[in-house]
Amino acid sequence: MAKTFQCTVITPEQKVLECDAEFVAFPAHDGEMGVLTRRSPLVCKLGIGTMRVDTPQDEHLFFVDKGFAQVSDNHLTILTEQARKPDEVDANAAQGALVEARAMKITDDESYTARSNAIQRAQVQLKLAKSTR
Repeated sequence: MAKTFQCTVITPEQKVLECDAEFVAFPAHDGEMGVLTRRSPLVCKLGIGTMRVDTPQDEHLFFVDKGFAQVSDNHLTILTEQARKPDEVDANAAQGALVEARAMKITDDESYTARSNAIQRAQVQLKLAKSTR
């Protein structure tokens, strides 16, 4: 029995990753989700966070920013606006984005959600950028 499944990560610009994976953890809109081989079918919205892909050879980390995940026939497909490796994240830019996000004014539910997402986005990127140092 195969211990791996196909994992594909796609952004609007490119296919970021296509590999055999043993385990993948990604941020769903309502918490972290894990996928192993022979996972039952699934479709869910992605949240903002770090995605980890464990392959037989190594581990890949990505910052992902919303989108969708689908598991079907032992294949996980991640469609996301952004999938950036830790070395592609600029810690200084993330720190600046965090300062800007915290300064955003809250006037209604929509602005509260935008501010929360911006803060989360910046914090995750900062943590990921610092993990590579």
